[in-house]
Formats: sequence, C-alpha cells, structure tokens
Amino acid sequence: MVLRPPSGGEFRFDPGALWLDLLVSGGPGELAGFETLHTPADLAAWTKLSRLRLDPARVHVTAAELAAAVRLRDRLWELAWALIRGGPVGPELAAVVDEAAAGPPPAPRLRVTGHGFRREWTLPVTGTQLLSAVARDVIDVLTGPYADRLRECGGVRCGLVFLDTSRPGSRRWCSMERCGNRSKVRALRERRAPDAG
Repeated sequence: MVLRPPSGGEFRFDPGALWLDLLVSGGPGELAGFETLHTPADLAAWTKLSRLRLDPARVHVTAAELAAAVRLRDRLWELAWALIRGGPVGPELAAVVDEAAAGPPPAPRLRVTGHGFRREWTLPVTGTQLLSAVARDVIDVLTGPYADRLRECGGVRCGLVFLDTSRPGSRRWCSMERCGNRSKVRALRERRAPDAG
C-alpha cells in the first residue's frame, strides 16, 4: 500500500495480512483523524488498495455494510492492541470475528497466465463478503505460524501495526523509508550530540 499521511509525503507500507490492511483505513479514538471510510464507495475503493486488489466498480457496499465494516475494524484495533501489548483478549472480540466470518467470502477463481496461474476473485463482491474475508483472515493469522508476530511500528508516534513475516522475525518499522530512516537519523544525532559540546 502507498500511504499519504496528513503530515505530507508518501511511503510504501505492507501490513502483511488482509485484516491489517483494513486497520489502515482509520480507527477509534485518536485514529478517527485518519478515517477514510466515510461512504460505501470508500470501502469499495479500499478493496483496490488492499491485497484483494478488486475493481471498486464491481464491489457493492450498502450503508449498513459500511457501518458493519467500521465496527469490525474498530474491534480489530482492540484485538491488535491486546495482542501486541499482552492484554487479555475477551471472548466478545472472538465473537465479533466469528460473526463476520460466518458469511460467505468472495469466491476465488483460477486464471491461467503465460507463466503459471494467478488467483482472482469472482465479481461482483458485496460488503458482507468483504467482511467475511477479513474475519477469516484474522482466524487464519491467529491460528497460523505467525500468530505471535503481530508488531507495532517502533517509530515515534507512528502506531501502524503489521505482521512480521520476515525470516528472522525482527522487523521493527512500518517502512524503512519512513520510520526506519527517521530512527537512524535520530540515533545518529544522539551519538554526535556529545561531540558537539
């Protein structure tokens, strides 16, 4: 994903999972300032940016489905924070995920390419199918090999959340070109500060 923060500029960010793609669209509390899901068309547009890579014109979202998506996303933030910070995960959070996952997800399609195969999705897709795909991804991630690799960016006042799928499991930044570089510059300044006197 290419993110354009309110402070300006842009950078590439790979959250590592579909459900974490959704978290980039905004959230509760202080994250409300980053809200991007204002209309059903906004949720349809998000699908093109997400790892689903859908054609927004073929994604049909109702106002009720948009409201359900925002509610699910905000609860997924609670889940992510609990997992990252070692807090308790209540059964009500699992119930929210289970409810969304119970619906039918988008149906995959096999496409033959010149070099093999590619997965695509049967269109059109509804908002309910999107929520099912997101919720099923939560279940896959939290019961899979990277279940303990949910991370919050180590950048000052960043807060982006990602799944660390690196081989050593040592990813620290949302993006090296943003928070990684800022941290290196800050560390260099701190090392040089005593020499300046």
